Amino acid sequence: MPRIEIENKVLSCPVIVGTENEKAIDISNLRAQTGYITLDDSLANTGSCKSSITYIDGDKGVLRYRGYPIEQLAEKSSFTETAYLIIYGKLPNESEYQNFSNLLTEQQILHEGFRHHFEGFPNNAHPMAMLSAMINAMGCYQSDLYDERSGETSNFDKSAAQLISQVRTIAAAAYKMSIGQPMVYPYPNKRYAENFLHMMFSLPNQPYEVDPLVLHALTLFLILHVDHEQNCSTSTVRLVASSGANLHASCSAGVCALWGRLHGGANQAVVEMLTKIKNADYTVKDFIEKVKNKEGGAKLMGFGHRVYKNYDPRAKILQNAAYKLLKTLGKGDELLEVAHELSEFALQDDYFIERKLYPNVDFYSGIILQAIGIPLNMFTVMFAIGRMPGWIAHWKEITENTKQRIYRPRQIYVGETHRNYIPLEERL
Repeated sequence: MPRIEIENKVLSCPVIVGTENEKAIDISNLRAQTGYITLDDSLANTGSCKSSITYIDGDKGVLRYRGYPIEQLAEKSSFTETAYLIIYGKLPNESEYQNFSNLLTEQQILHEGFRHHFEGFPNNAHPMAMLSAMINAMGCYQSDLYDERSGETSNFDKSAAQLISQVRTIAAAAYKMSIGQPMVYPYPNKRYAENFLHMMFSLPNQPYEVDPLVLHALTLFLILHVDHEQNCSTSTVRLVASSGANLHASCSAGVCALWGRLHGGANQAVVEMLTKIKNADYTVKDFIEKVKNKEGGAKLMGFGHRVYKNYDPRAKILQNAAYKLLKTLGKGDELLEVAHELSEFALQDDYFIERKLYPNVDFYSGIILQAIGIPLNMFTVMFAIGRMPGWIAHWKEITENTKQRIYRPRQIYVGETHRNYIPLEERL
């Protein structure tokens, strides 16, 4: 058993071993027995919980939901089935799948009172701000689901289905409002992603005709974003949930965390980078040199990952989907050509190879969303739609843990030491 020796005090630290042989040193009693804490700025080397939801091996480029490889789920599963898997921990049988699908259909219509909420936002309001506010408001219309004393849901299945289903309805309605078009109601007989496209792009008396390849690409995007271990937004959901906050409040906080440009905004940054390169008077090779020399603030977006030190498995799936989609749609997309050239240069350059910088999921997801017709300011919203089942699963996991304590990290204080107050008249 590892030991920590500090000032003649010895602490024995149990070793925690996960099912995939991940090892951790349990330092839970460090402060109580030695007076010391650990400092791990940004928590890059700190395990904040034990979880059975998602496994990542960043060195090998492995991602599994509940043990199932992401490649298999992307090829064979649906978003609805994957959502059930991530939340309940198993693949549903036919009856369970149908019941879950029916529950999603029942919960997809927004309360009519939501119309007034939409009217309260300016037309140029960012859809992520609207989404976060609306998710919190959603809980007000379902107060019967919650025990106000504990924050726990008294009907978890209904509450989870409502969030998964209505997040796309809210997103589409926010988009319609921003372009001055009336809100489109969902159809009860359409699949999850198909219904979203209908609500986004249908016009009065002119229903949107969904291309099967567009539907497939969007479904892939959603499946690949369902969960990704303890990232910023998921950790935020767990932190808020640890206080006893209800499901809607916790997921609303997740939306706010995801909004950050370093998290959910990365695929938008990739498209902006590719557009800038396409319109510039220099070549892709020149841009690579600018990045290496840190010239003019040039940054290679969509490459590298805090977890992956190998090729992001999600990027490989979306790369193939992007090429198939654009080829079928007959679009010789210039951004995809720039992306391909950029990745070819970077993957052969020693500078990026030594730093293990490979394309991540954001590098191709933005190209797919743009090809579908999703506007840039909706990219992060799309991420939130896909991630909602994962947030719900983590809320469920932390809420069901009877030994769970409220998150309360420590800090190292580096401010002023003790000083006496001087009245204002004496400071003049």
